[in-house]
Amino acid sequence: MINNLQPHFLWVGLGAPKQEKWIAAHLARVNVPVQVGVGAAFDFHSGHVKRAPVWMQKTGLEWVYRMLQDHRLIKRYLMTNPVFLGLFLRDLIKAKIWNFSD
Repeated sequence: MINNLQPHFLWVGLGAPKQEKWIAAHLARVNVPVQVGVGAAFDFHSGHVKRAPVWMQKTGLEWVYRMLQDHRLIKRYLMTNPVFLGLFLRDLIKAKIWNFSD
């Protein structure tokens, strides 16, 4: 059905890691050039999940609010965020080294 509609973008809002696994499992069969996991974005825009106060959104602390509202996110954030930060720092260091050697 997705292929029949021929979209240019596919937004998958199943939450991590389920949405990434779904995209990977269906990549060969779903002919959409850009497939993006959007997590809880649909829940926020529909009003199903309340967003953090504006000051938390503006200071980058919305994740803290979400974690306090949905306790199952605590484990996810504690397990995945350090991995992300480590990979990000590794790539940042590599980029700085490559930029200086040019």
